[in-house]
Amino acid sequence: MKLAQLAAASFLLLLTACGSAGEPPVATEGQSGDSVTQTVEHLKGTSEIPEDIERIVVLSAAYADHLLTIGEKPVGINVEARYGGDYLPYLADGLSGVQTVGSASAPNLEAILALDPEVIVVESRTAEEMYGQLEKIAPTIVLGNEWLDYGDDTTFWTQDLLAIADMYDKTEAAEEAISALDEKVAAANEKIVALEGRKLAYLRVREKLLQVYAQKGHPTNTLLYHDLGFEPGNVTPDEQRIDLSMEIVPEMDADYIAMEVDPNGREYLESMNESELWNEVSAVQNDQVYETDSFWLFKGWGAIGRGEIVDDVLQMVE
Repeated sequence: MKLAQLAAASFLLLLTACGSAGEPPVATEGQSGDSVTQTVEHLKGTSEIPEDIERIVVLSAAYADHLLTIGEKPVGINVEARYGGDYLPYLADGLSGVQTVGSASAPNLEAILALDPEVIVVESRTAEEMYGQLEKIAPTIVLGNEWLDYGDDTTFWTQDLLAIADMYDKTEAAEEAISALDEKVAAANEKIVALEGRKLAYLRVREKLLQVYAQKGHPTNTLLYHDLGFEPGNVTPDEQRIDLSMEIVPEMDADYIAMEVDPNGREYLESMNESELWNEVSAVQNDQVYETDSFWLFKGWGAIGRGEIVDDVLQMVE
């Protein structure tokens, strides 16, 4: 039998051993032997994982950012379907060679099993549907602090970074990264608060809709309006993003506009640019509309991504 046929036959046998059709794969036991373990507390309880982690699968771009921040690399990472089903571009260099294992909402269990992970880390939304199946493959740590209510705490994005760093005994590396980012943000804040006008509207152009993001409720929002020192425009809500009709747009009163455009939002953007109402906004009149990449909302969760947002903002105001 040819080598390719042998490989295919072996994989089929592996899947058969994992359970009948429709059941998730199940990892074999006994591989850890007498290795030293650590106990990790998380949103689903506690899990025993190796003290020295070598093979980790993460099902969140934020967790990939956290790993790269502390000098580690996963063996498997989820993809974002709406961005081409690949790595997020800002993490692509650091993740080169890492296996993709489906989306966070629909992970490829067979692909994860084939990687023989020692631990899987998922956010709480993924765990709602997939925890039991993932737990049969490897100990599964549920973080996802982003989906909890932290009120006015603007540092809540750091909690999962510190949790992952602690698993690797690299808390100091994480704290150093946070401190370096704080210095970068503080330097940018000095430039922004010195601006003659610093009202910002953070917008998203969708297929047939314009939205404005809030001041709070997401770490990207609090980075902009709290840490960096922008003032919210008149239509910027406090907690949740809202839809904007074109009739309301002139009330925006923004000196700067940071605008994310969905892949299917280009036609609507063209109609906005032709609108007299849109052209009444100060930022539009003064050519202070900055089109961001489509990843600010992902970048806001990690030290690497947040640093790139700061770089973008400085380009916007210079």
